[in-house]
Amino acid sequence: MADICTQGLDTGFVALGYTRTAALGVVQGLTELLPISSTAHMRLVPALLGWQDPGSAFSAAMQLAALAAIVSYFWSDVRYVAFESIAAVRKGHWSSPALRLAFGIVLATVPIVIGGLLLSSSLNACGSPLRSLWVIGVSCIVMAGLLALAELYSRHRRDMNKMSVLDALIVGLAQVGALFPGVSRSGSTLTAALFLGFKREEAARFSFLLGIPAITLAGLKELFELYRAHLSLEGWSILAIGLIVGSISAFVTIWGLMRFLERFSTWPFVIYRGVLGIIILAGVFYAGWS
Repeated sequence: MADICTQGLDTGFVALGYTRTAALGVVQGLTELLPISSTAHMRLVPALLGWQDPGSAFSAAMQLAALAAIVSYFWSDVRYVAFESIAAVRKGHWSSPALRLAFGIVLATVPIVIGGLLLSSSLNACGSPLRSLWVIGVSCIVMAGLLALAELYSRHRRDMNKMSVLDALIVGLAQVGALFPGVSRSGSTLTAALFLGFKREEAARFSFLLGIPAITLAGLKELFELYRAHLSLEGWSILAIGLIVGSISAFVTIWGLMRFLERFSTWPFVIYRGVLGIIILAGVFYAGWS
């Protein structure tokens, strides 16, 4: 099926209409915050159903749905970091844990901002080779292997309040991998935090908090690009439906994931990602998926 573009921007979601976009909003909300790659599912599900690829612009803008879920679920953490770090600066308490965490989040966001600016033209272009299914399949398998190694070698002992600036920078560098479809932002940051010895639920918590600036910047940038491309009123309304459905879906996902990681390991995600990658590559090479 041909890509649908608006002034060079991939806006295939407009052709899907309200019902299909709402369905993909559920998919995006479920997979954006799990370490299983939302992009892989946003390419695979429409391909299996014979739908138009919603496009990278939709995936990027839909991150704002995840942002709403993260901020609402972790509001106590967000409030603590924001207000306590401001108070620490005013009082000159430079060793404040909240200020250290805030600085770490800001520092860890710098790499993905630079990478996003450098790769934005390639990632969002119509028919971008980076959104090819074979690229996504390989990424899924590679990340499954890295997450498996993290599970095997992590001590799972450290808490987020013991995170150093260097730890934050390492996780921030890992976040850059999320620019490549199939890697998963939550998957790359969670994996890096596990390698650093953090408890699973603490690693996920930091992954979500770290994602707030990056998700905000990426989502707002994409909305601006859609505005510059003169997206139709119908297109904006279709996107709004996806965002509303996606935010509800994402909130439920966070709630479930945090409780899951308090009791279990990430091995189910390792297996799922590995199998998903194999299925995608098999479809590409033997069934002609594209």
